[in-house]
Amino acid sequence: MASYRIRQYRDQDYDAVRSLFARGILEHAPAGYRHFLRSATSYVHQALSTDLCDITASYLRAPDSCFWVEEAGGSVVGMVAVAPPQDPAERGVALELKRMSVSKDYRGRGVSKALCGEVLRFARARGYEAVVLSTSMVQVAAQRLYESQGFKKVGAFSPSLLGSLLCFQIFHYRCDLPGRTAAPPR
Repeated sequence: MASYRIRQYRDQDYDAVRSLFARGILEHAPAGYRHFLRSATSYVHQALSTDLCDITASYLRAPDSCFWVEEAGGSVVGMVAVAPPQDPAERGVALELKRMSVSKDYRGRGVSKALCGEVLRFARARGYEAVVLSTSMVQVAAQRLYESQGFKKVGAFSPSLLGSLLCFQIFHYRCDLPGRTAAPPR
C-alpha cells in the first residue's frame, strides 16, 4: 500500500495540478451531451487561465487561502484549495473549498477525505464558522464524500437556461464547524 503525504503546493507541481484538474472535470462531461462537454471545457479553460494560472499568487500569498497536494510515490495524486468565498454574505464567516480533484487511480483510498479534512482544520484554526463549496449533480461520489464529512446541501441552481431545460444543477454545500455557532438560516 502506498503511503500518502499532504503538503502545501510548490511551483514544481504546476503541470501535474493543472492536468489533474482538467482530467477530473472533463471525465464528468458525458460525451453524448455536446453542450455539457463544451461547458466543461469552457470551465476548465477559465480555471486554468485564472486562479490555476498562478496558484502561488491565488492561494499561497492571499490571506485565508491555501493550496495542498497529496502525494503517493512522489507523484501528485490529489489536490484541493481553500479561499474566501465569492458570495459576499459568506465572507468573514466561511471559507470555500475549491478545486478538489483526485487521480482516478487513487479514488476510494481516502485521498479526498484527507484533503477535505485539511481544509476543515485550516478553516477551524482561523476561527471560521463554516466551509462552503459547490459541486455538480453529476459528481455523485463527491456529494457522498462531502456529506460524510458533515456538509449539508443548502441550495441548488442551474448554471444556464439550457441547464435549466435539461435539469442540470450545481449544488451548494455548507459544513458548520464544531465549536462555532451555526450561521442563521437565510
